[in-house]
Amino acid sequence: SRRRGRGTPTGRRGGGRRIGVAVAVFCVLFGVLAVRTAQLQLVGGARYVAFGESQRIRTIDLPGERGSVFDRNGVDLSLSMLRPTIYADPQLVGEDAATVAGALSPLLGQSAERLYEMVTRPGRYVILARTVDPDVAQKVLDAKLPGIAVKDEAKRFWPSGDLARSVLGAVDIDDAGIAGIEKKYQSLLDGAAGTLVVEQDARGRTIATGQHKLTPARPGSDLVLTLDQAMQYETERALADQIQKTGSKGGMAIVADPRTGEVLAMANMDRSPTTGVVAPSTNNKALTTVYEPGSAAKVVTMSAALEEKVTNVTEKLEVPYGIQITKDFTLTDAEHHDTEFMTPTDILTDSSNVGTVMLAKRLGANRIDSYQRRFGFGSTTALSFPNESAGIMLPVPRWSGSSIGTIPIGQGISVTALQMLQAFNVVADGGEYVEPKLLAATIDTQGIRRDTPASGRHSVISPLTAAQVRDMMVNVVNAGTGRKAHIEGYSVAGKTGTARKPQPNGGYRDAAGYTHYVATFAGFVPAEAPRISAIVILDEPGGGSYFAGDVAAPVFARVAAYALRRFEVPPPGVILQPTVPLKTVPVPSALPSRVQSQAGVAPTTTTTAPAPTIPGGTVPGSPTVPPASTPPATGGGVAPTTVKPKG
Repeated sequence: SRRRGRGTPTGRRGGGRRIGVAVAVFCVLFGVLAVRTAQLQLVGGARYVAFGESQRIRTIDLPGERGSVFDRNGVDLSLSMLRPTIYADPQLVGEDAATVAGALSPLLGQSAERLYEMVTRPGRYVILARTVDPDVAQKVLDAKLPGIAVKDEAKRFWPSGDLARSVLGAVDIDDAGIAGIEKKYQSLLDGAAGTLVVEQDARGRTIATGQHKLTPARPGSDLVLTLDQAMQYETERALADQIQKTGSKGGMAIVADPRTGEVLAMANMDRSPTTGVVAPSTNNKALTTVYEPGSAAKVVTMSAALEEKVTNVTEKLEVPYGIQITKDFTLTDAEHHDTEFMTPTDILTDSSNVGTVMLAKRLGANRIDSYQRRFGFGSTTALSFPNESAGIMLPVPRWSGSSIGTIPIGQGISVTALQMLQAFNVVADGGEYVEPKLLAATIDTQGIRRDTPASGRHSVISPLTAAQVRDMMVNVVNAGTGRKAHIEGYSVAGKTGTARKPQPNGGYRDAAGYTHYVATFAGFVPAEAPRISAIVILDEPGGGSYFAGDVAAPVFARVAAYALRRFEVPPPGVILQPTVPLKTVPVPSALPSRVQSQAGVAPTTTTTAPAPTIPGGTVPGSPTVPPASTPPATGGGVAPTTVKPKG
């Protein structure tokens, strides 16, 4: 037993060694931990702090308000309003995804399956529904669903509905312009987005003492157009009524101030081939599509003949019914007549094809081509509208033998409606070409209005030639093909044009052998001191007549008479006392309160006019023989002839 007792000290020494090892291990581990802690704090600390902040810091986009578009009197045509957008933070939705998707489904009108897929996507931000109605957004907020929130986004509105839709254009889902004025002036209208940086807890609540940084959004500029809302409405209504009445496929009309080039109205209407309903087109065809103007282009040929002195107003030309152009092509007038002695005024008044071509032959191809281009054919206008067409002009070296008989009378060339009106404005403005204008002014974020420069202008013909052609055009309305453009108490200058319509398969006859027409009337008033110019074009009119004097001239008279009252234009030396009360859309006298003049005049608060609507309707079914068509030619062995409708 003593030996065992003596062995006790040896056992204590073994236990001490174990304790020493444990202490050593502890020290090593502590050292490793200390080193790691130092690494985390001194070396990798910034990375982990940033990671922690990334879980709390939120950046909220603040949309820059898109500028508004006003008419010339400050009436809202296009504006943006903030509407709520519903979005999700999938990390905060977490395990509640199925519940959240099921609750949102009836509120947003989307399937629960689709919403579940969206709220379980990777990332921290997923849009579920954009620019919803405010009451929908409130119901979503009232549901208090985890990870679901609401923010405001801009949505474009057009207070007057479809009025001038082809001119104003459209925006995409992000409020960026994709057509029309919205696209043309995207850089001016577009606002600069801002940001708001906030710190939130795990439940998405803002930490009051956390980070907070605001970069304000900058709104875009406002635009003031030259359009007049009331004039636009009346033009669209008059055009729609005539399209319905005549069963036309569609139509275009432009009203302008020839002195300044300002476009007061630009209407593009289509008739549905299935329902017959006439509605504003989304395509600004008055600028983007072309057509053969027919006899309306004779104004250019006559101007060139007088300017180049190949004729004069007193000359009497011996004009036969027909004229041989080539071996296989004889040009005739619309109505059969014996050989007549006709002055240039007679030729334009009766819209004689033969008389016009006789003068064109004196001019020659080069001078005809040169004057058509000087009048604006073959080039886009100063508007530079999106997708604007330059028209189609055949280079002189490519003229065929028959071109001298067709191009001077407006067949074989193609122009836009605005190009054709601009040619008439040259005569109205004493021989000068005044560039067209749609943008009157811009208004910056401080509310300062800046008017755009006056339209550029250049001389095309002499004032004497312009006055002579003007008088001829007055005679067209007083005694010629344009009688139905007459406006009581005013002298009207104008010209008709009834042109054959080219067909997709080539030539002017469709697959069934019928010829279709486009009817044009253009002019200005008062003839002595033009203040209003307008053009009206109907595509394939029917209903008894396709002649421009019957179908387009009356629309011109209606639209121009309204414009004279609207803009208070009296006959020269006479105070206008209209017997028919004006029925216009009320227009405020100043721009909205955001606007002030450059001179610092206090702004005036205004109220937006009620949005007009275009009457719809249906057109009775087409007769067996297509309207606006002529039957195919019959008989054999007869040389083909061009029988051009008068005017």
